[in-house]
Amino acid sequence: MAHCSISTIKSCFASQLLTSTTTSTQSKVAFRPVATAKLNSSSSSSAATTPISLIRNEPVFAAPAPIIHPLLKEDMGKDSYEEAIAALGKLLSENGELGPVAAARIDEITAELKTVDGSVSSSESIERLKTGFIHFKKEKYEQNPALYGELAKGQSPKFMVFACSDSRVCPSHVLDFQPGEAFVVRNIANMVPAYDKTKYSGVGAAIEYGVLHLKVQEIVVIGHSACGGIKGLMSFPFDGTTSTDFIEDWVKICLPAKAKINAQHGETPFGDKCVLCEKEAVNVSLGNLLSYPFVREGLVNKTLALKGGYYDFIKGSFELWGLEFGLSPSLSV
Repeated sequence: MAHCSISTIKSCFASQLLTSTTTSTQSKVAFRPVATAKLNSSSSSSAATTPISLIRNEPVFAAPAPIIHPLLKEDMGKDSYEEAIAALGKLLSENGELGPVAAARIDEITAELKTVDGSVSSSESIERLKTGFIHFKKEKYEQNPALYGELAKGQSPKFMVFACSDSRVCPSHVLDFQPGEAFVVRNIANMVPAYDKTKYSGVGAAIEYGVLHLKVQEIVVIGHSACGGIKGLMSFPFDGTTSTDFIEDWVKICLPAKAKINAQHGETPFGDKCVLCEKEAVNVSLGNLLSYPFVREGLVNKTLALKGGYYDFIKGSFELWGLEFGLSPSLSV
């Protein structure tokens, strides 16, 4: 099994964690404690609105607007659809004012209601959601009344997990988490941005809630094989041009990982570099977590731990490593 290359993250947070050292009249050099983190392999008011005026002093269409009561597809048979379409067609013929725009809309609705072969759709997606919930309720919810009774009172998860939005890597499935065990944040490429109160505040709010309110004991950032987000990170030129609305701006959170992999493995095939970056991006996210003051406080007080993970769904393997955090003792000379 390939193991993640271990890098050392060193940051000085003395100005936030410690009081400054007073300089005496004597010649004296003071070394303040330094916080270090190391990866290990152990496992506006609105403007006034101008009143709208009609182009002419009479209603454009005097007849009352038709009231349409929508029905779920599964409650309607083929005859019901055909009757509804016929009724709409009749409405058009009786009220020419509705015009070609409405006629075009009718055509769109008709196309949506039918499949390619002309038969009425049975709404498989709705059925899948319904049967899925029924199975959950019968096989899990009703079989574990004690568990769900406790969850009705509140939650106290031990883990906070950052995982990718990729449909193949659901952490609750992969790690067999039960309801109430993990507070999960999923996004493109399982990235954690650095502390910033004006940008990526959704992630910051989740970390704050998890650490300060839920009192999670472990934060785990999990990368995975064949990650599209990391492939994008390694592919995008980041030269001022963009081809996406959001993705490029998001994945550049882990540009340091890309830079490191390219510097150390410049001649390595692109696919292999992506695999390396999938793991190194986890380390960048772990380092970014240290920029959150409440995370650092938890690490210093030993009420919180940070871990990195990597799930390879191609090989069926899982790697886990930790991040050691501590303060070196102060020295005086």
